[in-house]
Amino acid sequence: MIKHIVMWTLKDEAEGGTSAENGIKMKQILENLSGKIDELKHIEVSVDVFAAIPDCNVVLYSEFETKDDLDAYQVHPLHQACVAFIKQVVASRNVIDYVI
Repeated sequence: MIKHIVMWTLKDEAEGGTSAENGIKMKQILENLSGKIDELKHIEVSVDVFAAIPDCNVVLYSEFETKDDLDAYQVHPLHQACVAFIKQVVASRNVIDYVI
């Protein structure tokens, strides 16, 4: 099982929204992927981050059966549509992938 965790810090304002508004939009569009990409087994997104080092506004936790499944998810058109918005509103990104 592959665990994929991403932490984003958002720009104060971008794409006509505040960081809080854009965080909520990110949460909605990412969680909307559930059930639409076969390789994506589980996804959680939170904008209620109260302790993180480094600081972040949005955190994603997702699960995949294999690294190949994670790779397929990364290039999937529905995921890429999310990435297009996220790239516009994000100031920084940290990611970790690991196997259990």
